[in-house]
Amino acid sequence: MTRASTLQVLEHAERHCSARGSRLTEKRRRVLAGLLESGRALSAYELLDFCRENLDVELLPMSVYRILEFLEGEGLVHRLNLTNKYVACSHIACDHEHELPRFLICGVCHRVKEVGFPRSLLSAIARTLEPAGFELASNQLELDCVCARCAARSRADL
Repeated sequence: MTRASTLQVLEHAERHCSARGSRLTEKRRRVLAGLLESGRALSAYELLDFCRENLDVELLPMSVYRILEFLEGEGLVHRLNLTNKYVACSHIACDHEHELPRFLICGVCHRVKEVGFPRSLLSAIARTLEPAGFELASNQLELDCVCARCAARSRADL
């Protein structure tokens, strides 16, 4: 993400928080910028390192966890259960309602793509679980994948 587009997304996030009666403090802003600029899913400690190395920001681990919790509550970041990492919501700068989050996660490079699936697909999945005596614990769907770039590298290595 370019510096200009990161600034635009951060401005939108700031307006979003203000409209909800909360504040996007400077530290929260920097953590969100770290996720945006990294371009991939990061654990809290990876984010801590990224912010220190690329944004010249020193944060304590507990601060990063609290900030991520705040950003998640505001709908600005998503916690990926499959990898225990965080990713900036790809719809921060949108002004319209979105479907429930669905993520394609590359198990090799950890790149994440947030995509929209039809609600009917989630309903179909839920229906197939019922006979087995299970139900979805979350509407957030995460798929363990391999991105095209990593798949091509893998094929080239053969």
